[in-house]
Amino acid sequence: MSIVLDKAELAIVVPELFLALASLVLLMAGAFSKGQRAVRGTTVGALFAFAVTALFVVLLPYGDSGRVAFNGLIHVSAFTAFLKVLILLGSALALVLSTDFFEKEKIARFEYPVLVVLATVGMLLMVSASDLMTLYMGLEMQSLALYVIASIHRDNAKSTEAGLKYFVLGALSSGLLLYGISLVYGYGGSTNFTLLAPQLTDHPPTGVVIGLVFVIAALAFKVSAVPFHMWTPDVYEGAPTPVASFFAAAPKVAAMGLLVQVLTGPFGGMVAQWQQVIVFVSIASMVFGSVAAINQKNIKRLMAYSSIGHMGFTLVGLAAANADGILGVLVYLAVYVVMGLGTFACIIAMRVKGQAVENIDDLAGLSRTQPLVALALALFMFSMAGIPPLAGFFSKFYVFRAAVQADLFALAIIGVLASVVGAFYYLRVIKVMYFDQPSVTFDKMAPGVALVAGSTCLVTLLFWVYPSAVISTAARVSALVIGG
Repeated sequence: MSIVLDKAELAIVVPELFLALASLVLLMAGAFSKGQRAVRGTTVGALFAFAVTALFVVLLPYGDSGRVAFNGLIHVSAFTAFLKVLILLGSALALVLSTDFFEKEKIARFEYPVLVVLATVGMLLMVSASDLMTLYMGLEMQSLALYVIASIHRDNAKSTEAGLKYFVLGALSSGLLLYGISLVYGYGGSTNFTLLAPQLTDHPPTGVVIGLVFVIAALAFKVSAVPFHMWTPDVYEGAPTPVASFFAAAPKVAAMGLLVQVLTGPFGGMVAQWQQVIVFVSIASMVFGSVAAINQKNIKRLMAYSSIGHMGFTLVGLAAANADGILGVLVYLAVYVVMGLGTFACIIAMRVKGQAVENIDDLAGLSRTQPLVALALALFMFSMAGIPPLAGFFSKFYVFRAAVQADLFALAIIGVLASVVGAFYYLRVIKVMYFDQPSVTFDKMAPGVALVAGSTCLVTLLFWVYPSAVISTAARVSALVIGG
């Protein structure tokens, strides 16, 4: 394979190139600066880099079928642009949430924004992957940075444990992915998505089917889907809360987008083989995420189990294996990023006399001590439960509608029942805030955290006013993936 670089191909990867160069500049700037100046400078620089990258992504012309570069290693389209904007938004908001928290915990380091930028570069490569090797490179670039930032609070035993556990289990998933890729290459004869697709039809070689299962298992680990979810509660609880908010947003979008690209691209002719696997993983994630969260006392662990359930709901759209299903996946991801970051903003605001608290009981009487924070968190909880007319209702509606249209009635019914069960623990948080007696009074919310909480709350509350802003775009780009 010969790779010839020209300006047209380099233009396709300008967003990734710019962000990679920005990470190097920020690293040098941080290394030659001192103290808080280095931290704040790299954070502002990273936010600026995210904004410029998003501009490049939006302005790049894609055409009807997208553009290919580097002998088919990279493919960009309106679909990948949609995912990249979500990833950049999630990374930027998570970074805003980190500044005040890290300063108060005395763990502010300029390396954190740099690592977030590097992880984001990996995510952008993941969703642009048009080859199994590009997929692996993007995934590992993201994962290596995430392993480090999970243990960024290196003097805290839980944080270091979270980083180590994530690294060991992540290495296992990488091994599964490489083994699956080797089987697909051995029996399919190529790693390129375009070359694989015509060969993998209804009757693929057994080795390809086994390889596909290993690839799905590795990607299911990245989205915290059952039965590869085991790292999620411990990492969410152990990692600093802004890091957990980052894990709940951008990496989930990238991994789910990659899963959609892989299953509808090179394995698009093997729907009969992967659909039943996705249906099982979706049901297991929805049921386990809903039931296991009921007895949680720590709100970060509750959010971890909640994320497992939400990924199960997202997989309902993928299981439908049609354009409506992909539309549902995209809408769900967009809404989940907003709801998730808003909820974590409220969790980051849980500080008493400068100390972070994480128990759900600490929210007692919040409606009387800080009514606006209580109202915002209540809206996020109602939205996550799928209560209309909040944004979470629309996300669930579109995935369940796709499942019904694909005759997956059992999957849709189980999803609705899991939503009802899941509503219990969301309502329990609201009950603690509005009906229990106040036990503590939280400190005043930091400006950056208040900005994220307020803006995401408005989007969650007013999504119904102009839903087509997201839904129409998602419908247009999802048709490009499956062809309507």
